[in-house]
Amino acid sequence: MMGKKERSFAPLINVSLEELVPHDHFYRHLEKTLDLSFVRRFVQETYTGGGRPSIDPVVFFKLQLVMFFEGIRSERQLMRHAADRLSVLWYLGYDLGEPLPDHSSLTRIRTRYGVEVFRRFFEKIVEQCQEAGLVWGKELYIDATKVKANASLDSLKPRFAVEAHLANLFEIETTDVHEANDQQAPQAEASGQSVEQEEVHVPMQLPTSLSPQEYEELSQQNATRHDWIEQRGAQNRSVTGRCYQRIADVRVSTTDPDATIMLHKDGSHLGYQTHYVVDGGKSRIIMNVLVTPAEVMENQPMLDMLWRTRFRWKLWPRQVTGDTKYGTEENIVAIEDQHIRAYVALPDNDHRTEFFSSDRFRYEAERDVYICPADKELHLDRPHSTERSLRYRARAKDCNHCPLKAQCTTSKQGRTLCRSVYEDYLDRVRAYHTTEAYKKAYRKRSVWVEPLFAEAKDWHGMRRFRLRLLWRVNCEALRIAAGQNLKRLLKKRGWGLRPFPTEAMYAFFLASFGWFTRTTLGYVSVSLFIGSDYLMSKSECITHY
Repeated sequence: MMGKKERSFAPLINVSLEELVPHDHFYRHLEKTLDLSFVRRFVQETYTGGGRPSIDPVVFFKLQLVMFFEGIRSERQLMRHAADRLSVLWYLGYDLGEPLPDHSSLTRIRTRYGVEVFRRFFEKIVEQCQEAGLVWGKELYIDATKVKANASLDSLKPRFAVEAHLANLFEIETTDVHEANDQQAPQAEASGQSVEQEEVHVPMQLPTSLSPQEYEELSQQNATRHDWIEQRGAQNRSVTGRCYQRIADVRVSTTDPDATIMLHKDGSHLGYQTHYVVDGGKSRIIMNVLVTPAEVMENQPMLDMLWRTRFRWKLWPRQVTGDTKYGTEENIVAIEDQHIRAYVALPDNDHRTEFFSSDRFRYEAERDVYICPADKELHLDRPHSTERSLRYRARAKDCNHCPLKAQCTTSKQGRTLCRSVYEDYLDRVRAYHTTEAYKKAYRKRSVWVEPLFAEAKDWHGMRRFRLRLLWRVNCEALRIAAGQNLKRLLKKRGWGLRPFPTEAMYAFFLASFGWFTRTTLGYVSVSLFIGSDYLMSKSECITHY
């Protein structure tokens, strides 16, 4: 007789999550290995002494880790997932039937904390990796990857209109806040409460070995420079070129004003660039993270990221490795002055034309002249030299009567050659290129940083940022990088497994299934039905199956 299952559920009696969650579960090991109580100290200043108790900051960061390990891209989906998973409830410390926080609370908490709390959380994970011996510190590798923004090119509007609209909104919000404060002050005075004024704490100035004049010059220099870490990767819009204007200076997205146009392999998109500084040890610990708009060149935030990495973790690397985009004179001089080898490829600007390149000319330092392939001298042309480049010129009559002129120049005034004032540093870096240490470091670069980007994009949702605005995408990138470091820390402490990324696998299955159906329907117009003598059309196949 065919049976029939009736749906009936009896109330649970004396059932505990401690019994339902397996003892060897991943989240049990994560709870035992990583104590997140340190986050309460980070966020203490963002809360007041009274009022209704908030969500525990430890619970918030545990939810961030669950989002990372499970491959979830939405707070709403995260809370639904947490309500269905007993292991997640146990990890969060919530009992059966106990209401979970609302998904909107997570957004408000992230706004309350800001980027600095997420950065301190990331750095605390790096600190634990350093204590576990996972940080080598002798080599540093830097690279960047393009990440699409959660915005469309159709949202681009003139910048002046968008900024005027945002300024108007900010003025309205500021007026509302001032009105609310003005209304609260008389009420507080009437109830006998004193209105506390915020005290401005001026940091104590540390003693230095610099003279007052040197200290003043250094302070002025630091005040004029653009600090990429402090500005959270924002573009320096005060600097503009005479013959070049950025598109983002004219047009901006109304959906995500901080995202800028980037060229991708599948076309143009709005996006960002995520920069990683990675330790050269076997664990490949991410030491620093920064997200900038796509218009920011990769070499610009390099020095700020390197110096913060060095001084924050007390490292003295012997070499820094990057690709050709990092090979600017400013970066090379700054790195070499710190007695660190700049293992970066220099851009080849001399072989862009068919004429003789600068390496065909011999420089004699004693006489400060160049010798051309025809053994003629090029002397320093001071009127046409600049602070960063020295121009050398040959005599016009030597060049006009030279049999090699067709291969050298078309000018009737003589061949000119530019020499950088930092040519000694560039020659030193060029000498590195022939050494085996440089070749090994450059081979290592491609398998040290780029797989971390691939891991973050394929498994942890960094192929496209889900949040908007620069400070929010920095929070998202810091969370992903902290999770990547945490996986290596857990492996060091005896756990090499992690929960299967169900959401990522579900998306992969849908994409694979869509590819299979497109292929099948594209190349098979009719299908032979097994066991019958007739042919089914494409639509009949879909209906049948």
